[in-house]
Amino acid sequence: MGHKHLENINIESIAVLATPREIQRALPQTPTTVSTVMKGRETIERILDRDDPRLLAIVGPCSIHNLDAAEEYARRLKRLSEELQDSIYVVMRVYFEKPRSVLGWKGLINDPFMNDTFNIEEGIRMARNFLMRVAEMGLPAATEVLDTLMPQYIGDLISWSVIGARTAEAQTHREIASGISTPVGFKNATDGSFDAAINGMRAAMGPHHFLGVTKDGLPAVFSTTGNGYPHIVLRGGKRPNYDTASIAVCEQALAAAGLPLNIIVDCSHGNSNKKPEKQGDVMRDILAQIETGNRSIRGFMLESHLEWGTQPMTKDPKKLRPGCSVTDGCIDWAKTEELLREAHERNKRVMEGGRRIGKK
Repeated sequence: MGHKHLENINIESIAVLATPREIQRALPQTPTTVSTVMKGRETIERILDRDDPRLLAIVGPCSIHNLDAAEEYARRLKRLSEELQDSIYVVMRVYFEKPRSVLGWKGLINDPFMNDTFNIEEGIRMARNFLMRVAEMGLPAATEVLDTLMPQYIGDLISWSVIGARTAEAQTHREIASGISTPVGFKNATDGSFDAAINGMRAAMGPHHFLGVTKDGLPAVFSTTGNGYPHIVLRGGKRPNYDTASIAVCEQALAAAGLPLNIIVDCSHGNSNKKPEKQGDVMRDILAQIETGNRSIRGFMLESHLEWGTQPMTKDPKKLRPGCSVTDGCIDWAKTEELLREAHERNKRVMEGGRRIGKK
């Protein structure tokens, strides 16, 4: 009996992927895309350092399933961002990978044609190509780090990364966060507790050694210096956690851990009870906190698409509406404009009042 009975017992097939370097050569950066990504990262760092008094707004679809609709969304968001840029810094939420509690569509990279063909290499090329187009518009992009190899393929086009509620406790993701080139948010756990995120932030700030794959596809040991810009993202849990009392508890926990008091509030997920119409209530509540002197809330996230709500997956992907989410329910474009314009006006008044000048 040979070794074949010991290995790959549950593996049906193995398909070799193009290396990160091959895909980056096929879809190379341009001077414009490099400039967009660099400016995005530097601006977010300045907001977290309080050298920039604007609020960070990470806005976009829960997941991207139709690239034409997503590009139309990006064009609209770019135009709006220019109008609001004196008090709100807009970054597009570009999520290609979806964590699943059990099963379901795992996103454009994993199954780009939404028909269980799992053409992951084509998914990576489509994702990179889309990120290039968004960066060419001058719009910075944000994404969730889920698959540990993916930053090697698309990370050079990302300005803000987040570690999700389900992966914030994972040592692997904490190690990747310590080496990632962007500021990185850690979401609180799905039960609403802060500990996993705060421990994740502390871990990400330190140096690590971990196994990974080089741009040429070779296994390697990566040594990191630690990430200087980890921060917490409050997404609610068993109950919402954006209210004044929850923010105060979070500030105390950050201070006790010796971490900067930087909080981003996710207006969706547990904070909206997954009801799109409640996202506006969350945003208005945190703006009111900022107006009464809060300094730790540095920005917010909205789940938004061209159309309202969500739609079920169908056997025939052609029947799906291009601009309506297939994962969490989103607010529509009209509501997105309304909310971002309100945030702009209100934060502009705060900035003009001089309350945000100087560091705390």
